[in-house]
Amino acid sequence: MSAAKSTFADRLLGRVRLGGLLSLAAPILAVVFAGLITSVVLLITGAPPLETLGIMVDYGVQPRSIVLALNLASGFYLSAIAVAIGFRMNLFNIGVDGQYRLAALVAAAFGASITLPAPLHIAAVVLVAMLVGAGWASIAGLLKVRRGVSEVISTIMLNAIATALGSWLLNKDRLAVEVAGSNNIGTKPLGPSAQVSGIALIPGSPLKVNGLIILAVAVGVLYYVVLNRTRFGFDLRATGRSEPAAVASGVNVKRMVLIAMALSGAVAGLAGMPILLGESYSYSLQFPLGLGFTGIAIALLGRNNPVGIAFGAMLWAFLDVSSNILQLHEISPEIVQIMQGTIVLSVIVAYELVHRYQISAEQRRVSSELAGGTQVRAEGASA
Repeated sequence: MSAAKSTFADRLLGRVRLGGLLSLAAPILAVVFAGLITSVVLLITGAPPLETLGIMVDYGVQPRSIVLALNLASGFYLSAIAVAIGFRMNLFNIGVDGQYRLAALVAAAFGASITLPAPLHIAAVVLVAMLVGAGWASIAGLLKVRRGVSEVISTIMLNAIATALGSWLLNKDRLAVEVAGSNNIGTKPLGPSAQVSGIALIPGSPLKVNGLIILAVAVGVLYYVVLNRTRFGFDLRATGRSEPAAVASGVNVKRMVLIAMALSGAVAGLAGMPILLGESYSYSLQFPLGLGFTGIAIALLGRNNPVGIAFGAMLWAFLDVSSNILQLHEISPEIVQIMQGTIVLSVIVAYELVHRYQISAEQRRVSSELAGGTQVRAEGASA
């Protein structure tokens, strides 16, 4: 009996290891395939692929470039975690882009209008951003549970509404003032008590890493703990995999949808905080756009795993930073966008191929074990 148990355990461990290797192979294959496609495009345009990659790597590993990449990756990571929360619930929160921008605008205006001691001031701004993001995302959650409206459609439309609402609020007669020395307009600057100091983390660089990288790390740890070590996380994942099974186990699916959307929006509200509190100190027309859509790509690349998302965020940030050097070598920086887009398409195809292979391998294993069991029973009967 012990030998049989040992054999079963060995097989189970082997399948777990194989599944882990296949899951790891999918994004690696996607990146390699994207590199091949990009190489073909570079050859067509007359640029040497290996030399171009060497230029990007040499520039990207410089201390200054590493700091820039880390600062970009902080916002990318928070945006991707917001998307991943929805994905784990089988919800597609396409509205992270509108949620973080509206949250940053309201939080910036709120932060500039109050005066508090430094820790409380920062905490108040962050809390307002989370509440605005959660509230805006909850609209899509309510539409889904009350009227059955697809969250994909509602969040896309809410992105457009958030953009229009932000433009209306970002008006000199309402929240905005003119930025000195430019034609730009933005909210009043945050006071020193709401500004987060940088961290001298990378030796050899005059730039500092955004202090809110600590917030990104904390959110990643909390995301992992809640989803994998709590009953709520189990209910959320169970609902995402099978609503009927979740209902049978006593889970209130509508309630979980609302909570998941609110949590996703709350984390989305944090995506703009590294830039607001650590760099710009106000929300203006030049506030970075597109973090939400980048987060979707990174969440797919990292397969909703906090560690995988971290690597995906750093890869995206590395490519964005490295693109700055290409123009100096008369190479179009848009080649990076081609590579990023190809990575997204490739990783989706790679995960689907891996998923189909795993299903096929499991079917072959079950068939083999059933055939083996039939043979054993036949031998027993003949004896």
